[in-house]
Amino acid sequence: IINPVLDEALEQAGMGFGDLDAVAVTIGPGLVGALLMGLGAAKVISYVKKLPLVGVDHIEAHIYSNFVNHPDLKPPFVALVVSGGHTMLVYIEKYGSYELMGQTLDDSVGEAYDKVAAFLGLGYPGGPIIDGLAKEGDTKAIRFPRAMIGKGELNFSLSGLKTAVLNYVSRLKLESQELPLPDLAASFQAAVVDVLVSKTLRAARQKGVEKIVLAGGVAANSYLRQRMTEATRDEDMDLYYPNMLLCTDNAIMIAVSGYYRFIAGERLSLEANPIPNLRLGQSVESL
Repeated sequence: IINPVLDEALEQAGMGFGDLDAVAVTIGPGLVGALLMGLGAAKVISYVKKLPLVGVDHIEAHIYSNFVNHPDLKPPFVALVVSGGHTMLVYIEKYGSYELMGQTLDDSVGEAYDKVAAFLGLGYPGGPIIDGLAKEGDTKAIRFPRAMIGKGELNFSLSGLKTAVLNYVSRLKLESQELPLPDLAASFQAAVVDVLVSKTLRAARQKGVEKIVLAGGVAANSYLRQRMTEATRDEDMDLYYPNMLLCTDNAIMIAVSGYYRFIAGERLSLEANPIPNLRLGQSVESL
């Protein structure tokens, strides 16, 4: 599977292995099977082609995907990382320096979207389906809870919101009422985004920065982009997010992160193993 993909990528780039300076590969976090496959292929290329091997943090790579569309973007800034597996606020003081300011205490944003969409029978993945359906609905039709929005802390909790949606739907079904799907989608999404926007702005104020970065698959959400654009404009802050193709997992973001690690002198041992639970900022050099 990997070999044809590599061949096609090099062909599209008009390059060969001789044009490369290094091989970058995700070492974590993620599912161990996928990590092993990628790392194994990268090791073979590194060894056979005598190219340096560079290990990349998957979350860091999502953040760094912004440098593709915004080459003038430089730290310090606050990043909101929202995906199917992660929801976190990160302060990036400089390249490679990260402070985790807040994270989900239960479900990630992507998980909440998928679970609500599944319960409503909308299909998978839930994010783009709910985002599209919400455009036809009223964000104020149903008042769902905004968990922990008024608290000073920067952690997130989405399990209560998910339960509130399930209870609302269950009640309507018991009463044999038709589900107002567009309003449900819009109201649920508004409850999620209200909290994301509020806490991200709070994190930026705490650090005294004027730049906010969105990263991860949910950064493609149109309502999140709209609300964050409006909020940062009101606060005289600058907002950055990748184009749609770079929000989801992609090789470009791995290459970008690998570049910064390569010029910093980081190298990965051919004996290295994947780290499924890799923490952002944890060194992967010479593992």
